[in-house]
Amino acid sequence: MSSEGSSYGDIHRYEPPRESTAAALAIVLLTVVEIIFVGMFTYGLIGGWGLSEVGNMFLGGILAVIFIDLAFILLLYRKEFLPDVMIVKKRRRKWEDLYIREDQVDGTSFTEESPWEGVKRALYPYYKR
Repeated sequence: MSSEGSSYGDIHRYEPPRESTAAALAIVLLTVVEIIFVGMFTYGLIGGWGLSEVGNMFLGGILAVIFIDLAFILLLYRKEFLPDVMIVKKRRRKWEDLYIREDQVDGTSFTEESPWEGVKRALYPYYKR
């Protein structure tokens, strides 16, 4: 679904999410796996697994699996349950916000003022802001 509006803030494209049942079940299963690994990590911390070298590496591996599982949960949620929306935004030049007035956007001539003031403005753009 597209709109013809081109003013600032108009929705240019809106695609509704798919909301598939398979993705919902995958998120539920990954959440159960996440809870199991968080429980194992907590049990390992309380049990003192981190005091030995092998246990410390095992806890690090469990923590890595926890974050990878969480990344897959968030990826599936974003892909399947959030709409794809493109909003029209105002394009600005990178340096446009350095100047106060619109007539200052293009800068000033090097020879208009005294040479020293021109050099100061060229080297320090926030001069007299």
